[in-house]
Amino acid sequence: MKVFISHQMEDAPLAIRIATRLRDNHKVESYLDVMDDGAKDGHQLAMHLREKMRGCSHLLAVVSGSTQRSWWVPWEIGVASERDLPLATFSEGGASLPTYLQKWPYLSRAEHLDSYVAAAQQAGLTAILESRGVHKEEAVVKRHSTDLFYEDLRRRLGQ
Repeated sequence: MKVFISHQMEDAPLAIRIATRLRDNHKVESYLDVMDDGAKDGHQLAMHLREKMRGCSHLLAVVSGSTQRSWWVPWEIGVASERDLPLATFSEGGASLPTYLQKWPYLSRAEHLDSYVAAAQQAGLTAILESRGVHKEEAVVKRHSTDLFYEDLRRRLGQ
């Protein structure tokens, strides 16, 4: 499991705290653009982010009041959605989510990250076990795993 953490630059401290908790508490890797070296222009950055997203299994979008001014966070959510990556949002401090983001599970406390990881691990394991001995296309197994992740995470979060 590797999580692409999408965020507005003003939310970098929160994104770093999330990545640290994922790593320290769950040994889950993440990609954060604040760790990249060197600035990139629009096209070069888009290609770079797509490449980084290919190496991730999930996307967690940090949402705050400053996200409204971001072009990149919605773009990254769109790319992840297109790739059928399991999506969730993290909104600390009660920032209201736009309607389109309410489609996916939302986290609001650091402890919710524990449920996020547990649901992701359970969904992946269940999908693998269910597909053993049965020939299924990789896309079908991935879609099923994503659906299991959403269902389990919502249950764990009471949503």
